[in-house]
Amino acid sequence: MPLKERTLADIQRDVDAYISQFKEGYFSPLSMLARMTEEVGELAREINHLYGEKPKKSDEADNSVEMELGDILFIVLCYANSLGIDLTDTHLKVMHKFNTRDADRWTRKDTDSR
Repeated sequence: MPLKERTLADIQRDVDAYISQFKEGYFSPLSMLARMTEEVGELAREINHLYGEKPKKSDEADNSVEMELGDILFIVLCYANSLGIDLTDTHLKVMHKFNTRDADRWTRKDTDSR
């Protein structure tokens, strides 16, 4: 049964509830950066196996792009939570930046038909 649609705030709370059950809590910002870098490398490896010239070895684990993206999302959520960053607010700020700064940077689909 699929879960109901979740907000980004819901997801941040889920991650915080998970991490908060452990005495160790969140890793330090530097450790989380190292972990994020590691996860991005794992995503790069999967992308290279799927779309690049490097096939997987027969004894390599069957990871997926979906799970690697999920791992990256988890560490981003941990990072934001540990620093007290509301990712919903951050998303709105970033979208505003892209919609203003980059408003004319790309060719819009609706202008092609004119």
